[in-house]
Amino acid sequence: MSRIESRLSALGNAGRKALIPFITAGDPEPQVTVPLLHELVAAGADLLEIGVPFSDPMADGPVIQRASERALAHGVTLHGVLDMVSAFRATDADTPLILMGYLNPIEAFGYEAFAKAAATAGVDGILTVDAPPEEATPLADALREAGLDPIFLLAPTSGPERIERICALASGFVYYVSFKGVTGSASLDLAGIAAKLEQIRAVTRLPLGVGFGISDAERAAAVAQVADAVIVGSALVRQIEAYPGDIQAATAAMTELLGSMRTAIDAVSAQAVEA
Repeated sequence: MSRIESRLSALGNAGRKALIPFITAGDPEPQVTVPLLHELVAAGADLLEIGVPFSDPMADGPVIQRASERALAHGVTLHGVLDMVSAFRATDADTPLILMGYLNPIEAFGYEAFAKAAATAGVDGILTVDAPPEEATPLADALREAGLDPIFLLAPTSGPERIERICALASGFVYYVSFKGVTGSASLDLAGIAAKLEQIRAVTRLPLGVGFGISDAERAAAVAQVADAVIVGSALVRQIEAYPGDIQAATAAMTELLGSMRTAIDAVSAQAVEA
């Protein structure tokens, strides 16, 4: 059982929902990433999602696009991100860690070589935004061979055939994109999310995480009512822009926001147990 599976299973057995924050590796500076990851764990993160900076992050809204630009300006590469993971693992052997990125750097690395290097560094799962299930089997096989969970996105537009195909390839959990569009949008259709998650659960027993558009504790609590995991990215990364040149203030704002989400999500879990 992978770290991801173990953590989500333990949370589910305890009647709790997972909180998964996202940051871009190397934003605003490479030396900030590892300490920030530890701060997010201390603030209540159950799993961590790290963005690998990319020059054309087509699924990401402007906030995370700019985070990639800041990281790339410091020369952050996929190899450098793996070094950051290794440094994080030196003092945290338990928190599951997912890399989110795009296929081009992985293809340049080589599927098998990348999978082995990622596993050695301490990565647990890989989410490649632009790897469609019709073409993802070689990558998914290489990841599984190295003990990594291939994680895939489903969207409101995903039909029954695509849902089945992705759920058959995925492990760890399935990431449901809460609306049509890029990261950082503000609208959430909770009824629509709940209906789609029910459809997905009909074909898989994997936990379901929901991301995109979760910007505050109220939205996090609402999503926690129907999902197994709440994923938050742009709302956290935005704090780095809000405090340019002051990483201590940015970190304090990020951890305060994440802590408020943790409290709200746990309140939902407690109410469900009482009911």
